[in-house]
Amino acid sequence: MPRLDSDIKLDFKDVLFRPKRSTLRSRADVDLCREFVFRNSKQHYNGVPVMASNMDTVGTFEMALALGQFDVFTCIHKHYSPEEWAKFADENPTILKNVAVSSGSGDVDYTKLSAIIKAVPSVQYICLDVANGYSEHFVDFVRRTRKDFPNHTIIAGNVVTGEMVEELILSGADIIKVGIGPGSVCTTRKKTGVGYPQLSAVIECADAAHGLGGHIISDGGCTCPGDVSKAFGAGADFVMLGGMFAGHDQSGGEIVEKDGKKFKTFYGMSSSTAMKKYHGGVKEYRASEGKTVEVEYRGDVNSTIQDILGGVRSTCTYVGAQKLKELSRRTTFIRVTQQINQIFN
Repeated sequence: MPRLDSDIKLDFKDVLFRPKRSTLRSRADVDLCREFVFRNSKQHYNGVPVMASNMDTVGTFEMALALGQFDVFTCIHKHYSPEEWAKFADENPTILKNVAVSSGSGDVDYTKLSAIIKAVPSVQYICLDVANGYSEHFVDFVRRTRKDFPNHTIIAGNVVTGEMVEELILSGADIIKVGIGPGSVCTTRKKTGVGYPQLSAVIECADAAHGLGGHIISDGGCTCPGDVSKAFGAGADFVMLGGMFAGHDQSGGEIVEKDGKKFKTFYGMSSSTAMKKYHGGVKEYRASEGKTVEVEYRGDVNSTIQDILGGVRSTCTYVGAQKLKELSRRTTFIRVTQQINQIFN
């Protein structure tokens, strides 16, 4: 018999922060840097824990260079060659502390991952990224990666439940990517009926990870700076963004013009567009679980990241958190039925 979990699960749109007394005089007083020591790699991190997603229309070398100026992290997409990585590293060694090399879970992926790390040994982060982090094969792949790269910090996902967070951490991962279906160009929930409201997923998975000394990334579902703050308030150690970083100069893809307006293509990595580009099309045994959209061209990403970080600083002033580290401890969410007044939308 199927089981029904009737506990209420919430998304970012279902809550707002309750403001609290604050001694902060200005947003400028807020420190957004975090320091972490990772459970399995024992490596140290210091930076602003916002991440660009490892999608090929987001996680580019150009994006890493731009975001690195703000001490923000980029998970580089997996379609660069070892030679391209070596060239990037030679020209930009100071950015490497804020980038991860990404990989799928196949043998070809692993061979390429090994070649990149051999070519650029100073890259310390590995992002093992699959749509379904619940497979036994993926757990074994995490174990294999930990065995072969004992000193690298391993990001693994995606999952949305505490027990799988624990399994991946105990299998060697340091940071777990949390989110199934909330992304702006993800159609997993529509195609499969599988998913979990992102706010509740982050709260539950953060609790599981922190109990073991691990960390999590909230991956997907953020549409505005307030959502980024809510993910941090819910307990996320990092927040990963895709759509919010799409459409910029540093995003992948060409600019196209329609009716006098400029656009850039943005698509999910399980979309038919990505499948055709990298695998010759969608295999007959599977369905496309992503869509392709045209995002209005937004210029340089610098103004966007400043807007995002400014919003998070402002959240901290409203709840009295002088450091980002304090935000989740100062957070009380209130449930709402409406976020904003939309009369002039």
